[in-house]
Order: sequence, then structure tokens, then C-alpha cells
Amino acid sequence: MTEQQPSFEQLVHSRRSVRKYDASASFDHQAVARSLELAALSPNSSNMQLWEFHRVVSQDKRAELSRICMGQNAAKTANELVAFVVTPYKWESRAKMNAKTVRDAFEGREDATSKRALKYYEKLIPFVYRNDRFGLYGLARKVLCAFLGRNKPMMREVSKADVRVCLHKSSALAAMTFMTAMRAEGYDTCPMEGFDSVRAKHLLNLPKGAEITMIIGCGKRAEDGIYSERHRVDNAEVIFEH
Repeated sequence: MTEQQPSFEQLVHSRRSVRKYDASASFDHQAVARSLELAALSPNSSNMQLWEFHRVVSQDKRAELSRICMGQNAAKTANELVAFVVTPYKWESRAKMNAKTVRDAFEGREDATSKRALKYYEKLIPFVYRNDRFGLYGLARKVLCAFLGRNKPMMREVSKADVRVCLHKSSALAAMTFMTAMRAEGYDTCPMEGFDSVRAKHLLNLPKGAEITMIIGCGKRAEDGIYSERHRVDNAEVIFEH
């Protein structure tokens, strides 16, 4: 008889940020691989997929990364650590990849939709993603969009900093998919933002333009791995209908 899989609601309710993992519990590293394959299917801005997922499996590197994570228990006791990284410098190759996908999908039946999609990846994406060291391109885009937005709806988040936020949002969506998938595998996770980003990038051999969104510890929760009962503000304070 097939074991019944937990519902999505059950996964959401059972997922907790686990601060301490059971060192005696067995751990299937392939569960991380499977969960990352699902994370790669996450929604992301313009399907640019400007992310990377770095697995830290070896004991020595895990120990060093846990030190870089300020010695948090969620890092020190984890069976594996996964860094979710954004890669803004890959935008040109990803834009070309998406444009080719559009061309292949509409080959022999070009229409207004395909033309808009090609214009998006060949004109608009370069306009938004091309940045200089000092962010002057982004400032110019801000001014232009403010001017054009006087009489019609206009995208306003077009600066270098805005693009950075956009990429981290996409990376965070992938991280949430990953954590839910790990829970479906029977494992626990903890997303961490408290780490020395300079040292972490050096340990992972990341280029200068990469940024780490978060580092996630993985394992089986210890009995004292959850510090308190879950508590949230009342839904009436955060859910609104218009």
C-alpha cells in the first residue's frame, strides 16, 4: 500500500525554522539534489534564472561555513548547507537564451505576440539590466520612466539597486520551494541571513558580481531544535481586501 503523501497545507504547517539538528539521524543527500531540481522550477523575473545553488557537503567546508555564519546552531549541526546566490552578470546570455526559445517556439508562425516577446528580451531587458559601476545608467532610467509615467502606467523600479532587489526576490522564491520540497522529503531547514558575505563568497569561490541571498541549513530536527511554538500577528493586521 502506497504511503499517503502530506498535503501542501500539512507541509506548510509542519515546516519550521529548525535551529538544531539531530546528529544521530540518517540523512539522504540525494533529497537535497531532488529538492534543488524542484527549486530550479520556481517562478522568477522574466525567466532570467539569474541564480545558482551551492551545496556545501564536505565536513571541513561545512565547519568553516558555520563559523562564517556566526556559529549559529542551525549551521553547526546541519548535515548540509545550501547557499542561494544571484548572478546579475549573466543577464546577457540568459536574455539570448530566452530570445532563442521564443524564436524556436514561434518558428514559421511569427505574430504580434512573438514580436513583443523578442522585443522584450532583445530591447527592454538590455535597457533595464545593463548597468555601470556607479549606477548612472539606472539613474537615467529612473528619470526617463518618471517622465514617461506622467500620463500612463510605467514601471518605476529600474535602477541598479532595483534590479538587485528583483534578483534576490526570485532567489528567495526558489529558496522557499526548496524548503517546502525538503519538508516533503521528511527533512527540516533553516534559512539564515546572518553570515559574513565576504568570507562566504571566498569560501564558495564566487565571483565579485555574485551575491548570496541566504544560506539554508538542512537536517533532521533535534528534540530541542525548535525554540518555541509558532506565533504570528493576527491575520487581520496583514491581510486586506480592496
